Amino acid sequence: MEIVRFLAVGGLATAVSLLGFNALVHGTPIGVAPMHDQPIAAYVLVNVLAGVVAYAGIRMWAFSQRQAGDPVEGLVRFFAIGAGTMVIPVLCLVASRYALGQTSVWADNISANVIGLGLSTVARFWLFRRYVFLDDVGVLVEHLADRDGPAFAEPDAEALLEGADHPTPDTIVSR
Repeated sequence: MEIVRFLAVGGLATAVSLLGFNALVHGTPIGVAPMHDQPIAAYVLVNVLAGVVAYAGIRMWAFSQRQAGDPVEGLVRFFAIGAGTMVIPVLCLVASRYALGQTSVWADNISANVIGLGLSTVARFWLFRRYVFLDDVGVLVEHLADRDGPAFAEPDAEALLEGADHPTPDTIVSR
């Protein structure tokens, strides 16, 4: 069910991106195309707006049952991953426009919004689940990977003789 919600939110964000990009670059029904000569900047601009829509939908609905850890860190990770994966459709658009010389509405949309967006969606789904919206197992794995923490320190011989408590996976997760 998680992937269906993720794709639904992505569909809404894609609509924002698609409509905004086409309006800015190819014009509106009244013929105005304010960024006709700046397709890459227009694509980045509308995708920042679409990223805000996506974050709200993913955080509050698609991955609402997952932990985000520190909210500020989760937000930074989300937008860093979004910016990093935005390179994929931008490169597809650049290749279509400047390497192949295709500037039509169809060429722009197929290169950036079908091929590029499809590839970047797969990458974002995996990266968001891995680095932003963690499940309980993901949180435990992160804590276990921190081998400098007290849970993995060498045992103190005197503490062992005195029967001191030692961390368990439950206490590691609760830190």
